[in-house]
Amino acid sequence: MQIGIDPPRGVLLYGPPGTGKTMLAKAVAHHTTAAFIRVVGSEFVQKYLGEGPRMVRDVFRLAKENAPAIIFIDEVDAIATARFDAQTGADREVQRILMELLNQMDGFDQTVNVKVIMATNRVDTLDPALLRPGRLDRKIEFPLPDRRQKRLVFQVCTAKMNLSDEVDLEDYVSRPDKISVADLTAICQEAGMHAVRKNRYVILPKDFEKGYRTNVKKPESDFDFYK
Repeated sequence: MQIGIDPPRGVLLYGPPGTGKTMLAKAVAHHTTAAFIRVVGSEFVQKYLGEGPRMVRDVFRLAKENAPAIIFIDEVDAIATARFDAQTGADREVQRILMELLNQMDGFDQTVNVKVIMATNRVDTLDPALLRPGRLDRKIEFPLPDRRQKRLVFQVCTAKMNLSDEVDLEDYVSRPDKISVADLTAICQEAGMHAVRKNRYVILPKDFEKGYRTNVKKPESDFDFYK
């Protein structure tokens, strides 16, 4: 680079489920000309010994052969939790997968135009070796939406919906429940479907209440880590 520094090699997206991490990665894939390789962490955990590390090598080899390329590993916590004294063969295999992932990330330099994006719901469980500078240099948090963001999501989701004048979206915006963008979208979809099931073309407040009750039932403890 002209200013004498290298761009980040890897990026970590973290936050509660349903906050847009995977959606952002898909948007990157849509707007880039680079090859985009998407895998889910659990796909590396195979039945036979040695298959997982081999798959990691294959993914990085494919990326190098098709550079410029982006590797997106979703739910990386399935293979990258902090290492411990493994008691079972399965645990040891997962640790071998992690070691291969670390080796592969260290094995390409900036002349190889391959970038890595990883996503997780639980950054606290990841192995510190994965998070160190030189591997995942940028960490981007995806928090639960605040009131302004909830309002914007509701506006987008209901823009084409035939809402009754009695529907007060601000009532749902102001509720204190910890809900994600995915929850907000599902509330609107369920409200519309409830009206359809009742053979109505206008969505009433009771439809939204049904959608809210259906989708907002996670105990608050699920999001304690992100407080």
